[in-house]
Amino acid sequence: MNFVDMIIKKRDGGKLSAKEIAAFVKGVTDGSLPDYQISAFLMAVLFRGMDAEETAHLTMEMANSGSVFDLSAVAGKKADKHSTGGVADTTTLILAPLVASTGVPVVKMSGRGLGFSGGTIDKLESIPGFRVNISEQEAIAYAQKSNLVLMSQTDTLTPADRKLYALRDVTGTVDSLPLIAASIMSKKIAAGADGIVLDVKCGSGAFMKDLPSAQALAKTMADMGHHVGRKVTAVISSMAQPLGQNIGNRLEVIEAIEVLKGNVKGDLLEVSLLLGGHMLLLSERVQTVEEGISLLQKQIDNGAGLAKFRELLLQQGGDPAIIEDYGKLPLSANSVTVFAKTDGYVFAMDTASIGRASLETGAGRMVKEQQIDFGAGIVMKKRLGDVVTAGEPLAVVYSQTQAQCERAAAILSDAITIDTQPPAPTPLVLDIIS
Repeated sequence: MNFVDMIIKKRDGGKLSAKEIAAFVKGVTDGSLPDYQISAFLMAVLFRGMDAEETAHLTMEMANSGSVFDLSAVAGKKADKHSTGGVADTTTLILAPLVASTGVPVVKMSGRGLGFSGGTIDKLESIPGFRVNISEQEAIAYAQKSNLVLMSQTDTLTPADRKLYALRDVTGTVDSLPLIAASIMSKKIAAGADGIVLDVKCGSGAFMKDLPSAQALAKTMADMGHHVGRKVTAVISSMAQPLGQNIGNRLEVIEAIEVLKGNVKGDLLEVSLLLGGHMLLLSERVQTVEEGISLLQKQIDNGAGLAKFRELLLQQGGDPAIIEDYGKLPLSANSVTVFAKTDGYVFAMDTASIGRASLETGAGRMVKEQQIDFGAGIVMKKRLGDVVTAGEPLAVVYSQTQAQCERAAAILSDAITIDTQPPAPTPLVLDIIS
């Protein structure tokens, strides 16, 4: 098969066959296609797109380019969740133990953070002793015993996606809905879940800045799920402000524990319960999302969710003493408080800038090899619409050096707008697409 002809075909708007797409993914995986031809093909897809059938074929070929988790030995319908990335998005650490505590198996592979989008694996590794590098055999054994595994992606899972992702990042072809959708869904399908809930972030602190773009991505992934025989629901949620109050690895672990203890309400809890409710519905544990939300709230109230989180820590080597003693988690040595400069209302937040401030503290990374500071980050003190007075704390910044704290604090101060009028109410959930 002449790959140049395939590039030209897609460049001219043609539809690729399943055989052609399979040949492309095979060439990417075995290294027989040079980077310049792969990059040319990616650019053609960026400009010409792919229909739902092409995207489904691409997704399945990528999913099957390496090993695929076989979870058939784990009883019941397995549920998974993926977020497109946001600021203070700690939902996995909350909803995974909650869902598992109801008897629904959750075997979730997560990644590390890149840019200001925090990674679940980094958060878990801030817990002393916690082991994220789990083999497939260990994951199945753990899931059979506890219904819950949180682990890093194995080296053999979707190797084609790793190669394509790296090339997209350096060739200006990231912003392609079929390529984004195929990247996300190939990993989720290869991970073996029966039902997949997607949290598509939308707003200033998200990759998708506006609702139509977020809806298009959500619909593409939901359609793909239909084509490959998986149940998929996409929840589009707002990133007009950080989802939780804590930004940074140690700080987000603490906030997740506080939610599971029943001490934290608000947006983080609401989104976690909604996503978890959909996971229970797709797993046929409940008949309605509302029933699922009610059950998960009950698991907070009776302590079952927190008990499952403790079981996860013991299972994977983490210190369960952190649940009662947050001093056992790392905390950076220096801090700076950001104060309101005027009286008024918190009118707007540039969430992306707040994320960049967290990067400045050392809580995130700009390149995959960068070491992060588990104890660094930001604790937000105010939400949109809150009344503030001049001199009142807006946030506290933590970092290893005073200079880092001050640089982050300056970015953070500029990212928060205070006005004499309150902002218009911002809905937290913008759409749900199944």
